[in-house]
Amino acid sequence: MVRISDLPPDDAKHLLSKKCTPFDSSPWVTGPPLNERRVAMITTAGIHLAGEKTFGFADTAFRIIPGDTKSGDMVMSHTSVNFDRTGFQQDLNVAFPIDRLKELVDANEVGSIADFHYGFMGGGSKPSDFEKTAREVAGLLKKDNVDAVMLIPI
Repeated sequence: MVRISDLPPDDAKHLLSKKCTPFDSSPWVTGPPLNERRVAMITTAGIHLAGEKTFGFADTAFRIIPGDTKSGDMVMSHTSVNFDRTGFQQDLNVAFPIDRLKELVDANEVGSIADFHYGFMGGGSKPSDFEKTAREVAGLLKKDNVDAVMLIPI
């Protein structure tokens, strides 16, 4: 990623204006040991299945990524011109570590992989703009019996 000091002034101002509300509480639940947990991934790298609608700049929608998707079947449509895609192009796992998660399941370090993961485009909207879709994804995660989520902010 580029340093904020190296961005054009308008881009730096846009990023610095984003407010991220702190959480004043501690988690209120505990889960099973990691080797018994069902894990899903959520990324803000604009990752989705090839052929699906690309993400727009201030897009707060999400794309569903099936848990059995092969890394070569995904693309990135992140809209920021300041975003270096080189690592992703060389290895999807830099931004969406699906192969590493599968290895952890195979090694019995993680219980299982969720049936579905979720891709967002995090570059153009305020965190509060995602409340509606975040609640929708939370319901889908619950339906999938997920008890741990890897948040991958890009």
